[in-house]
Amino acid sequence: MMKAAEIVCPEKRQAFANISLTRNTVADRISDLSVDLDSQLKQKVKSFIGFSVAIDESTDITDVAQLAIFIRGVDDTLTVTEEFVKLVPMTDTTTAADIFTALVGALDRVGVDWSRAVSLATDGAPSMIGKKAGVVTKFREKVQSANGGRDFWTFHCILHQEALCCKSLKMDNVMKVVIQTVNFIRSRSLNHRQFDSLLREKDHIHGLPYHTEVRWLSRGAVLRRFFDLREEIEQFMEEKGKPVLEFHSAEWMQDLAFMVDVTEHLNNLNKQLQRRNKVVTQYYDSIRSFKLKLSLWETQLAGGDAAHFPCLKNVCATQHVADMKRFKDKITALLREFEQRFQIFGELEKDFNVFCSPFTVNPSDLPVSIQLEIIDLQCDSDMKGKFAAAGLDTFYQNLLPGYPNLTALAAKLLCMFGTTYLCEQVFSVMSINKTKLRSRLTHKHLNHILKLAATQDVTPD
Repeated sequence: MMKAAEIVCPEKRQAFANISLTRNTVADRISDLSVDLDSQLKQKVKSFIGFSVAIDESTDITDVAQLAIFIRGVDDTLTVTEEFVKLVPMTDTTTAADIFTALVGALDRVGVDWSRAVSLATDGAPSMIGKKAGVVTKFREKVQSANGGRDFWTFHCILHQEALCCKSLKMDNVMKVVIQTVNFIRSRSLNHRQFDSLLREKDHIHGLPYHTEVRWLSRGAVLRRFFDLREEIEQFMEEKGKPVLEFHSAEWMQDLAFMVDVTEHLNNLNKQLQRRNKVVTQYYDSIRSFKLKLSLWETQLAGGDAAHFPCLKNVCATQHVADMKRFKDKITALLREFEQRFQIFGELEKDFNVFCSPFTVNPSDLPVSIQLEIIDLQCDSDMKGKFAAAGLDTFYQNLLPGYPNLTALAAKLLCMFGTTYLCEQVFSVMSINKTKLRSRLTHKHLNHILKLAATQDVTPD
């Protein structure tokens, strides 16, 4: 922002200095900008030929449940718009009916055409995905009553699904010891200071982070640091009269090393899934790639090869050879979880293949409505060159208007949400703005602040 001292002209400098910047003025400016964003979003929504919605619920510092709503739409030029709709306070109960009513009200206010809804992404909570009266069921019924019963897709947030898959590892024998030891060091100020002093003596820069159960990335960070500092931790705990006997167990150390390696692999996948403005096929590619890796590790561990598990390999080199079968069984269970939890990708796989590889699919394997268009496209040398040079969204913009069915397929996939990651980001901003010291921030003002913080494709005037 330009400061008064930076303005050369005296008249302009004085005019700038005279601008009222009281807290009420700032609040009014934020409100005006938020209203302008709402107005622009309504104009954008009118042009959508397809849209999807992502919702998630969290509780603020005053114990009020807040429903975050995002919309991702595609217009007739296949331009994608991804925007925050509203943060709706749920001041009473949070049943499926309450959430559905709040969601429909927010979407009606921005003027959506319900017949053009393509998918809904949720956090997978029981009130969201209940088969008889969940939000997903009610939303699908409303959409299909408007679009004549056409397909409507629902996604349980891929990030949440991946975290649930991780729980299938069931390595509680490792995590219980790690968490107890970390808490002993971190929860007492004296212990924490003394341990950090020990680390500095041994030229270690970073200490032990806290473990947070709800965040898988936190578990990976704790395990990695615990493993790297195992000698220092063992020494410190013995000095405190709280020896960790598991450090002397070869089997437990191998379990710890395996857990460190597998959580690092899972963390890398988690980070790939967290980016903004991703097309749903990119999530599919990441999940498919990880399942193939799991199959490879399953085969290798069955043969006693820990090539992709460096910590486990290191521990086994200094101890007797580990029984790799139990680790192979863990990978098998993890692969089974991934197969079961991501079945929706199997249902959409044929559409994904057409969208990502239109020049290599077999036309006879596709729906009749797009067979002729695919043949025309595969014989178009100019389009083949553009496909190699452009991104998928840009390429399909070049197809307009000669391939109506293919571009309709592209519009459907381009507007899909695969995760509720944007909602999680908004909740992080909410927790920063609505704190114990600012707990009286009104729902209206909180919504205006988040509207400005979360805007992506629309710029306020």
